[in-house]
Amino acid sequence: MIGFVNLFKTAGPTSAQAVARVRRIYSAYAGDRRLTAGHLGTLDPQAAGVLPLAIGKATRLIPLLTDQRKSYVFTLVLGRATETDDAHGATVAAAAVPADWVGRLEAALERFIGKITQTPPTYSAAHHQGRRLYELARRGKRVEPRPRAITIYGLRILGVERPATARLRVACSEGTYVRSLCRDLGEAIALPAHMGALVREASGPFVASEAHTLEEIAHDPQRVIVAPEHILALPTIVLTLRESSDFRAGRIVALPQGAAARHVFVRDETRVLVGIGEAQGALLAPRKVFL
Repeated sequence: MIGFVNLFKTAGPTSAQAVARVRRIYSAYAGDRRLTAGHLGTLDPQAAGVLPLAIGKATRLIPLLTDQRKSYVFTLVLGRATETDDAHGATVAAAAVPADWVGRLEAALERFIGKITQTPPTYSAAHHQGRRLYELARRGKRVEPRPRAITIYGLRILGVERPATARLRVACSEGTYVRSLCRDLGEAIALPAHMGALVREASGPFVASEAHTLEEIAHDPQRVIVAPEHILALPTIVLTLRESSDFRAGRIVALPQGAAARHVFVRDETRVLVGIGEAQGALLAPRKVFL
């Protein structure tokens, strides 16, 4: 079995727990206890929304889908900062919010558009010397995360609620922390702030309007799984059974006439997906092989 599933994760479970539940569904469906599954980018437990999953041999394709644009709708709460940069952490700062906060926030948004530097939250899945920051923080080892380069493609206010809450949408690069964005937006207008609710609307080609709940996936696993060709924009070529056998063994084969792209999906004569190949002149070299 090979393909991708667009899961709509509810708030509560971790991404790892969501992956485990979906893996059990497909493992039972395929009758394969060794079936693998993995996500294409973690989503905080308190967040909801799109969590793309690779099923079976599609996990081999995850490295090709890591640098994907994301879109989120989130709530910015002013007047209180927390140690986790969300509503669940202990308060580390508080302040009264002035009446002109909306105008100040609108004026600050522009400076966040484009390539910026962002520091991940202390409680996050970012790594420090091979350990996740939240693991170190829970053990009392506070590490100052290293700033990282990200890109904000769009950021706008969707609505405000008095006294001090705004709902925003952001389009951003891989590796962006919305909790950090909320913290930094507050600092930009000299107010403590944290993130309230968070929903991921899109992750690369996976969008919320096409996502499925765990119940929908369990009801009809085959219907919701998407073939790799619909996710990776690569053409498909067909090899003979002998050529596909050589390709599976890691050997270079002749590139079929008419194939112009550098990277292609490879199927055999029975339409079984064999892997991904790279064109090298008139030859085709294996790059990902699904044994």
